[in-house]
Amino acid sequence: MKPIVLLIVAFVVVYTYLTLHYRKPGSVAPYQDVKERIRDSQAGYQKRVTLEVSRPTDGRTVPTAVADAPGGLPPDLQATFVFPPVLPAEIGAVAAGPSWEAGQPYVIQFDCRLDDVNAQLSGAHLYLKGAAATVVTDFEPLPAGLAARTRSNMVRLTVPAGALDPGAYRWTLVGARGSKTWPVQVH
Repeated sequence: MKPIVLLIVAFVVVYTYLTLHYRKPGSVAPYQDVKERIRDSQAGYQKRVTLEVSRPTDGRTVPTAVADAPGGLPPDLQATFVFPPVLPAEIGAVAAGPSWEAGQPYVIQFDCRLDDVNAQLSGAHLYLKGAAATVVTDFEPLPAGLAARTRSNMVRLTVPAGALDPGAYRWTLVGARGSKTWPVQVH
């Protein structure tokens, strides 16, 4: 019995070391992902789409006809998160088209301001509830001793082709103190 217990303990120690040492940053967390998807569906969100995130180098945006919206996540969406995302403090200029061909990717470019220089962009998701499309970005802390050069960030999000069915949607890009909203017709 004693050798079996020692073998199990040795296996757990080696497995834990290898898992923690070789795991990629931002790797999949199946339990958290399934739990968030269940909460999303219970709150009435039909779809969650992971968006491609990049930081453009040119820093230019073409203004889009967007309106200001209240900051923060909608309460029903906020309740679905196991770990709430770190939102940008404010959303600035937004460049995004008023129409979208469903067979092509849809690009949203915007600038945002963070409260903390010790954070970096880690990802973004699109949540769909009826005709409301809510875009939520998430920022994560930088490793100890590192800081961003500025609190302003230029971000480009790419929604994959075919992510939404044809129709009229009201998009909201969420910031902590102020969000932006605009209509998009998907063809």
